[in-house]
Amino acid sequence: MNDIAVNVNGQRRPLAGTAAHATALDWLRDVGLSGSKEGCAEGECGACAMLLATPTPDGGTAWTPVNACLVPVYALNGQEIVTAEGLGSPEALHPVQEKLAEAGGSQCGYCTPGFACSMAGEFYREDRKAPAGDGEDCPVHDAEHGPNGFDLHALSGNLCRCTGYRPIRDAAYTLGESAADDPLQQRLAEPAPVPVPTDAEVGGARFLRPATLDETLRLLRDEPEALLVAGSTDWGVEVNIRGRRAPLVVAIEQLEELRTLRVSDQEIEIGAALSLSEVEKRLDGTVPLLAQLFPQFASRLIRNRGTFGGNLGTGSPIGDTPPALLALGAKLVLASAPASGSGLVEREVDLAEYFTGYRQTVRRPEELIRAIRIPLPLAKVTAFHKIAKRRFDDISSVAVAFALDIEGGVVTAAKIGLGGVAATPLRASATEEALVGRPWDIATVRAASEILGSEGTPMSDHRASAGYRALMLNTALLKLYSSTLAPDHKSSIDSKEVPA
Repeated sequence: MNDIAVNVNGQRRPLAGTAAHATALDWLRDVGLSGSKEGCAEGECGACAMLLATPTPDGGTAWTPVNACLVPVYALNGQEIVTAEGLGSPEALHPVQEKLAEAGGSQCGYCTPGFACSMAGEFYREDRKAPAGDGEDCPVHDAEHGPNGFDLHALSGNLCRCTGYRPIRDAAYTLGESAADDPLQQRLAEPAPVPVPTDAEVGGARFLRPATLDETLRLLRDEPEALLVAGSTDWGVEVNIRGRRAPLVVAIEQLEELRTLRVSDQEIEIGAALSLSEVEKRLDGTVPLLAQLFPQFASRLIRNRGTFGGNLGTGSPIGDTPPALLALGAKLVLASAPASGSGLVEREVDLAEYFTGYRQTVRRPEELIRAIRIPLPLAKVTAFHKIAKRRFDDISSVAVAFALDIEGGVVTAAKIGLGGVAATPLRASATEEALVGRPWDIATVRAASEILGSEGTPMSDHRASAGYRALMLNTALLKLYSSTLAPDHKSSIDSKEVPA
């Protein structure tokens, strides 16, 4: 336990005696770093944001903003973080802090440390470059990007009740390049900390980070009740809001075997523990359906930790990734250890057969999700529709994903994934059957839309009524059809006219 510690703002701080379930936020405040605030304790407000040193493909480091309220503090053993206190001081403000002050970007100040950390992550983003030109001629100066290349989505997980967002945006848009002698900028040229195997037991509860996948699978075989945690964007909420505790938590987000991304002629294989932000960056738009999904999945702070494996492992009917992956015809690779000895046993499961009931799946206690496989080639017509009360950083009332092939004006293949309308995510098989082999025209679409509106068993809750959910399903296919029409509103289209 004496060797377990975190580097915070350049200082090594031991974790000895800290409760096994403690979050980074609670621990930071306990040790006197009270700049980080608790606003919601479930990753929606960003008041607790901190910067985590993460590896880049070239062997350097990136400053990645994450929610301190969700990260188990023992998951940071051997890692390096920067809080608002580490950005600057009253005597020597960080450029982000300075611009926030100049623009009047803070009133009560409760949210400001989180905004400063999220803004600093974007400030140090390697590919944030000010384009040639300025003002209206700037190619990226639109509703969500500044003339300095600042992406406002970097702040999508940060909420402010009193200042208003315009001064904060103005501060973000006036940030220049980091200085050559900036210590946090200089740090990026060095490697990020490597994962450290961890075994901490306090008060009868244990937090464990195995060194390898083989060790993890043997542990699951021998301890089937162990709780697997990757980004902890779901479990962290359970700990904070519902007071959940687990006797044994096993962290897997840094296992190299779960962090691969491989593309072949037949499929794309995505490691289950890669963060959604990493997947988004590495795919770089090559899977258009996922490219539509990522900006709508919670916030950047959540995507910097959340994973495909975690979103699927919970079995939630309102997760955003299952509908998209169902439409893509994805399969899951489930891994386990043999009955004795070491090694690896794998089986592949079609995602359409993975969910068996509310938060229930075919995954056995001794198994974990190793990877997600998306078959190639991809469908030519894809779309992801998310209906929620807020445009960003909200839970779906209904999510619909489409993947269609249209040849010569006829639908030759169709996969439709649904979320939020049943006890499990599901394929809209009846609607798919109504589309395949029929012309892609308004008559077909209207008939299939009536079927789509009756798919699933939607219920009424605080997010939406059952009738509203059914109506959103009913209109989703019409919205897709409208998006595929050429400007002259032809009633049939050739495949070459369909956006890839």
